[in-house]
Amino acid sequence: MRDLGLTRKEANEFIVYWLPQMQENPYNLIAFQSDCYTQVAQLDISPAPDTLLRVFMAWKPLEEKVDIPAQMLTAPARAGFTAVEWGGSRIN
Repeated sequence: MRDLGLTRKEANEFIVYWLPQMQENPYNLIAFQSDCYTQVAQLDISPAPDTLLRVFMAWKPLEEKVDIPAQMLTAPARAGFTAVEWGGSRIN
């Protein structure tokens, strides 16, 4: 979760929310959305934060393992007032 820019506490909250929904599945296909999410889900915060961190996970339960390339994740460096948004969506 560090690659996404979340602190330990934020990452824990993310896991506590999503793990119960995913743990019974044999496998889960997970992809973190970036530009495609932020372009569709516009966000306006006032006053504007110095750093804006948005983490959105799209996931799908799977019955069998699939091999996919590792996703390259990046996050902005935190500076000053930081706003953090995290969420996700199950894809059926």
